Amino acid sequence: MEEETRKDLVRIIAASVLLIAAWLTDRAAHLPLWGSLLLFAVPWLIAGYDVIAEAAENALHGEIFDENLLMFIATAGALCIGFLPGAEPEFAEAVFVMLFFKVGELFEELAEGKSRRSISQLMDIRPDTAEVERNGTVITVAAQDVSIGEIVVIRPGGRVPADGVVVDGVSSLDTSALTGESTPRAIAAEDEVMSGCINLSGVLRVRITRSFGESTASRILSLVESAAGSKSRSETFITRFARYYTPAVVICAVLLAFLPPALSGDFSGTFAVWLHRALTFLVISCPCALVISVPLTFFGGIGGASRRGILVKGSSYLETLSRTGTVVLDKTGTLTEGVFEVSAIHPEQCSADHLLHLAAHAERFSTHPVAVSLRQAYPDEADDCAVTDVEEIAGLGIRARVNGDTVCVGNTRLMDSVGAKWLPCESAGTVIHVSVNGGYAGHIVISDRIKQDAAQAVSALKASGVRKTVMLTGDRADTAKAVADRLGIDAYHAELLPQHKVEIVEQLLSEKSGNESLIFAGDGINDAPVLARADIGLAMGALGSEAAIEAADIVLMDDKPSKIAEAVRIARRTVSIARQNIIFAIAVKLAVLVLAGFGMAPMGLAVFADVGVTVLAVLNASRALRG
Repeated sequence: MEEETRKDLVRIIAASVLLIAAWLTDRAAHLPLWGSLLLFAVPWLIAGYDVIAEAAENALHGEIFDENLLMFIATAGALCIGFLPGAEPEFAEAVFVMLFFKVGELFEELAEGKSRRSISQLMDIRPDTAEVERNGTVITVAAQDVSIGEIVVIRPGGRVPADGVVVDGVSSLDTSALTGESTPRAIAAEDEVMSGCINLSGVLRVRITRSFGESTASRILSLVESAAGSKSRSETFITRFARYYTPAVVICAVLLAFLPPALSGDFSGTFAVWLHRALTFLVISCPCALVISVPLTFFGGIGGASRRGILVKGSSYLETLSRTGTVVLDKTGTLTEGVFEVSAIHPEQCSADHLLHLAAHAERFSTHPVAVSLRQAYPDEADDCAVTDVEEIAGLGIRARVNGDTVCVGNTRLMDSVGAKWLPCESAGTVIHVSVNGGYAGHIVISDRIKQDAAQAVSALKASGVRKTVMLTGDRADTAKAVADRLGIDAYHAELLPQHKVEIVEQLLSEKSGNESLIFAGDGINDAPVLARADIGLAMGALGSEAAIEAADIVLMDDKPSKIAEAVRIARRTVSIARQNIIFAIAVKLAVLVLAGFGMAPMGLAVFADVGVTVLAVLNASRALRG
């Protein structure tokens, strides 16, 4: 328990004890009204001195109408009402109301503290120190003092201090703090590792590629900490509601206290009765349940999502995600593993080996997954071939000079542009066409594996109420159709250039119905324009991509498409809990306010309508943390 919360608990206990002592003393000693007032003022001040101070401070800054002012007026009025002719003393009730107001705030602090601790524990993944090899010895330094390029030693049980590449060692990493997945990840030389992971077995030597402040763990922590800055429409509504609601309530209470007695013709005889009703009205009308529980619900939802490896940049995105009606999915890297393998070689006018040789050399300097698969299929790069004038043509392929010949490697549009008469292929997969000096040399078929949970992801999205699923790909139509049919996707668009994806998303946005949202989920590397244009841009497994984190509204820490459906489920559950609290709080308050206006709501019921409703709403909001 935090120190501030512990102090509040001590105050509540002390005030409770003093309230009981004051009540017993007052009953036994039959003190005069002034004596009773002084007796009960002690626990009242102990319980509520910060409420009084905050009301005064806000008033000095021009923020007169808030729940602190309402509580101060209501309880101070209850303490003084006994001095009016014909009125019953309300000393104990005044302290009781203030005391339970603090109990409600304590529940809020405990619930928010639980949410913050949960996120803090999740995000407490940056080690304080690191073991670095310097001048032939291993020394321990502060993690932030490790420089890019240095070698760190990570022993079993230690955390990776910053992003890097394994240069020596074999082990397995616990990535649960980042991805929410419990299955360890096997690591060997040349594999990339992310900061925050725990080394489970062997000793690893890792070359640091990112500074401590720019590493994955630091970026995640910054992302979660800034998530509260973007308010949902529900939170914005509550803020605006409270701004107008509170002064309206004070005005109504003043009218309730003075207007009926003035109209009755017996002001002095009935004023105490109506003042009591007005004070009860003020206690009931405090908007604590709404002001506290709705932001807490979204805070808990963001925390619950983070525990499952789903980073949401703000509660506004969580609310938009809850209204998802259309999900647009990139194919490669989102629904498929993005691990390409050469599955067939169909040469024309040359040998299969020579065709693969030309394609691999033309793609020698590319980092595209297709290029990597071609080089893996033809690993002998040290064959004295001269590769010059390499030019990447966006959306088409690559042109290069290999041993003086102009070699083009890419899609049919590239072949058309150079005049090569390409041949169709019926094999399933991505077809890479090759031309030499404008003549067609053949094509190579590269296949990509569908992710294990892709079909489950599409099924779960439809089960959650998503109306339409759409797949976008730059791959050819028959390959796209095969993937879409296998996964049960409603529609697909193939052979797309990057700008075409934006155009299709624009069209889908114009076709969506009502208040529905459109999600685009992509690998985040080449999809930044589409991620930014969709209602919600969701980057898959893209913690290594700066572009993804900048452009996306939601970032998945791993590349499982099933996490998309889980994100939608968490968002809808969070918004549902927030709406439950709004409806419950407003309904109870309105009912009791009407009763108070007719003098049928005792102070105990008023306390329930304020503090009781707040406590129940806070407890309900805490459910969002479970995700």
